[in-house]
Amino acid sequence: MVHSMTAYGEAAGAFEDWRWHWEMRSVNGRGLDLKLRLPEGFGFLEADCRRLAAQVLGRGSVSVALKFSKGAGEAAREIDAQALRGQLALLASVQEIAAEAGQALTPLSQADALSLPGVLRDDSAAKAAERQAAQAPLLHSFEAALAALRSMRATEGAALAALFFVLLDQIEQLCGAAEAMAPERAAHQSRVLSEALARVQGIGEGGDPDRLAQELAMIAVKGDVTEELDRLRLHIQAAKDLLAQDGPMGRKLDFLTQEFNREANTLCSKAQYAPLTQIGLDLKAAIDQMREQVQNVE
Repeated sequence: MVHSMTAYGEAAGAFEDWRWHWEMRSVNGRGLDLKLRLPEGFGFLEADCRRLAAQVLGRGSVSVALKFSKGAGEAAREIDAQALRGQLALLASVQEIAAEAGQALTPLSQADALSLPGVLRDDSAAKAAERQAAQAPLLHSFEAALAALRSMRATEGAALAALFFVLLDQIEQLCGAAEAMAPERAAHQSRVLSEALARVQGIGEGGDPDRLAQELAMIAVKGDVTEELDRLRLHIQAAKDLLAQDGPMGRKLDFLTQEFNREANTLCSKAQYAPLTQIGLDLKAAIDQMREQVQNVE
């Protein structure tokens, strides 16, 4: 089953008076690159998040953000009066020294005072315990966001697979058209070569028919595109078989499209016949379209 690397997933969660929201965005990537943005104090989630993501995602650059909030109780912090007095005493000394130097300092505001180190009591141990208690529900909602991301990847992947099958059928039809063109192309090449030999070497009706036959045989061998068409058909079947499998397949599909392109280029270089050259160009257009979309496949 084809999965796209471009997708979005989200999930919300709650625990007691805590609320949070996971948001995930995935784009193309050579491997799995998980970029986590966690609020301060939630770094303990990172190892589990990476482990869970690696279980369901094969490739892609995935940005994950956790937005967290708590009820009004979180803001109820106490002022450490002793710490505040100490900080203010230090500031008074600074102002005195500045005054002696003839410098006037900006007065300290209430907000500035509260931001001084140690002024607001912060029970870090208690908060860490609360965060640890919320670990299980946080990871549960992370898995829900991951599932939403994976579901969208599958939906986008199904659309890509449908497009690939259309393009593969188009490539197969063009191969058939090239094969059907072989007799008229051979007649064209024979006529062109005969005329060229007649002009350059004076081979006309009284010329050497054996030499003409040898030249025709050589040009036929050099211009034969049977092998290219056979290999294109093999690549078509290999791509269809791959699309029916499970698991990441983007790299293998990318390799196949390179092989498709190689055969189409060779066909164009051998064509020497405008209608076959046009088929080669149509093949390259379909292959390029497929190769561009393959970059989105996991």
